[in-house]
Amino acid sequence: METDKARRGAPTDDTALRVREVIAAAGVSQREFARRVVMDPSKLSRSLNGTRRFTAAELARIADEGRVDVGRLLGTRPRGAAGPPAAPVEGGRAAQIVRETVRLIAEHGLHAVRVADIARACATSTAAIHYHFPSRADLLEAAVRRCMDEDTAHRAARLAETDDAAAQLRQLIELRTPRTAQQRRRWAVRLDLWAEAVRHTAVGRLHTEYDRQWRQTVADVVRTGVARGVFRADADPGAAALTLTALIDGLATQVLASPPGDGGAAAMHAALTAHVRTTLLA
Repeated sequence: METDKARRGAPTDDTALRVREVIAAAGVSQREFARRVVMDPSKLSRSLNGTRRFTAAELARIADEGRVDVGRLLGTRPRGAAGPPAAPVEGGRAAQIVRETVRLIAEHGLHAVRVADIARACATSTAAIHYHFPSRADLLEAAVRRCMDEDTAHRAARLAETDDAAAQLRQLIELRTPRTAQQRRRWAVRLDLWAEAVRHTAVGRLHTEYDRQWRQTVADVVRTGVARGVFRADADPGAAALTLTALIDGLATQVLASPPGDGGAAAMHAALTAHVRTTLLA
């Protein structure tokens, strides 16, 4: 007989087990699955371990990513029942919503984007947006988290291409130089997030943590280079990371304030590589 909790559509004690099945079927790590459903990996871990309950929106995104019915996750739909048809958009509806949110923020600014604008861009209703992200704040946080995850993945992939510290530092500089339209969009979002960081908002704190991780990556590369004799023996990894990051941020802001294609990005890249050559290289 169906329990009151199941009839109300709330997660049952077996919900975590069903979510684990969906993750296993996806064939990816738990962290990667969290990235796909724009969920904090620590929250996913706690929910799977039973110390935190999944929210309805989180289950909606998990169901969307796993191509299963939400009722199956809740235990209110028989296992053999047919699920919904495959989502007609790349990566599922939740991923589309986040992609369009990032694009609109880059084009119009963080505070100018409304849920109605996002719904229009996704050719859906505001109700569908709120089904996956109950509030605008939830959606903005998901958009910022997606940007962070993608940037972190690109950074790791570039660093894995070589074990030479000087080459790795050049790769990091290349990633932060706004040459392409996509890089300029990411920088436009980042500029908005700096203002949020100053105000200590939720998305601002996410950006602050992301910046800390970036500087740590740079410091680790410098530290490795010093140990291998590639960089000067007296180089301070933390100070070098802070200085290089400040130069990147300041120069990128000037490039973004100028029209694309005026040579600003190339000048920025040249200035950064010259800085590394004169202050770090052994």
